[in-house]
Amino acid sequence: MTTISPRAFAHVRLTVTDIDRSRAFYDDLFGLPVAFELPADADEATRERLSFLFDGVIYQLGDSLFGLRPVASDRFDEDRVGLDHLSFALGSREELVAAATVLDAKGVPHEEIKDIGAGYILEFRDPDNVALELFAPAS
Repeated sequence: MTTISPRAFAHVRLTVTDIDRSRAFYDDLFGLPVAFELPADADEATRERLSFLFDGVIYQLGDSLFGLRPVASDRFDEDRVGLDHLSFALGSREELVAAATVLDAKGVPHEEIKDIGAGYILEFRDPDNVALELFAPAS
């Protein structure tokens, strides 16, 4: 049997309860460039073309895209079917240490850096309680 052979994720989009709150969190934390968003003064043709955004935003994250979709009616729970957590890659444990300092300065609660054998993780949550992780490979 033939299989499909993806090279990487093309994009991930989180559904959020409050786009302004979530966007402020991710903008402040990561400062990623915006790849797609509906301009406030968009004409009807542009609104139709970008309707897949649901008035959210999609950021450029390296060769991938990361988006926020503002239509959630409940809160995140990693024990339900679907997303368990989202992990962002960093280059080194030192970058994780620096990231912990940034989270502290921004008042974002987080776990301690954990050694998981293959690398290190730093866990925290977004405003909708989505489990997030920063990962750095072992040297």
